[in-house]
Amino acid sequence: MVTVDFKAVIEGLLLVADGPIRSDRIALVLEIEERQAKTLLQQLQEDYERSSRGFALQSVDGGFQLRTRPEHAEWIRAFRKSRPFRFSRAALETLAIVAYRQPVTRAEIDYLRGVDSGGVIRTLLDKRLIRILGKKDIPGKPLIYGTSREFLELFGLRDLAGLPTLKEFNDLPSDMLADMELPVEEPISLEDDSLE
Repeated sequence: MVTVDFKAVIEGLLLVADGPIRSDRIALVLEIEERQAKTLLQQLQEDYERSSRGFALQSVDGGFQLRTRPEHAEWIRAFRKSRPFRFSRAALETLAIVAYRQPVTRAEIDYLRGVDSGGVIRTLLDKRLIRILGKKDIPGKPLIYGTSREFLELFGLRDLAGLPTLKEFNDLPSDMLADMELPVEEPISLEDDSLE
């Protein structure tokens, strides 16, 4: 009888996945109970934490993903020759409104910001940080917006409950909001784009 090391198989699945993998999907692939899959994922998280590896298994967007550690961001950016992702104040304001007020229309965003947000909304849609949820059932049928799975992945959130409260957000120094930079917690990928 062949004994399968499920943790090793899960590591392989995590490495080839395009995004976070949910525990129910792992259970289905491995033909085990979801409870057992969750236990194995928790054991992997603890194993990586104890061994001080350059990556960690994080719960993101309701699933699990191998991600590099934020304290290694400087070296990862140098290796990838990439700049940190920066938000303009307008983009950050708009993204915060969508995140906290969703579903929300463009008119509601414009009202809260006090300026036209059409260009910023297009940019956030292009970057796939927000998405169109549908149309509001009022005259004119305006589009309604909400955050996307990519938003959760980018910010390393399990779900929207992980967002800071509005009070915590308002307590951030204004200079920090003006030049917001995200930490690099890159998903681990088998693709090496540094050779291009």
